[in-house]
Amino acid sequence: MDSIKLTLPTKPEYVSLARLTIASVANNMGFSIGDVEDLKVAVSEACTNALNHSKNPDTTYDLTYVVEHQKLVFTVTDRGVGFEPESVAMPDLNGKQLGGFGLFIIKSLMDRVEIISERGSGTSITMIKNLSTTHEV
Repeated sequence: MDSIKLTLPTKPEYVSLARLTIASVANNMGFSIGDVEDLKVAVSEACTNALNHSKNPDTTYDLTYVVEHQKLVFTVTDRGVGFEPESVAMPDLNGKQLGGFGLFIIKSLMDRVEIISERGSGTSITMIKNLSTTHEV
């Protein structure tokens, strides 16, 4: 089991490092191009949430990528204001409600998502993507 950890400034220009890292790790593991793209979108959404909820541009957030047998586990942890994960409603896909799309997208792209958040202490989003054993030709 290999583990990679990044600590990034809460600035949008560094989200690309998180995307490049996950793409490299996923490619090395043998994920399909489609799955690599899904992973890049999911990590981008999680990083964007960390940026938006940090409330302080001079802080950092952490990313941990863990390569396990047949799956990639990655976690984005911020030191933001925290929230009640159960209180996030399903987004209104008709456009009448703003917000909530990031978590919706993450959950739709990943095989498993776990959110741990504490008011005043930040949020940790752990995402798991299983490596498919069948590849389309």
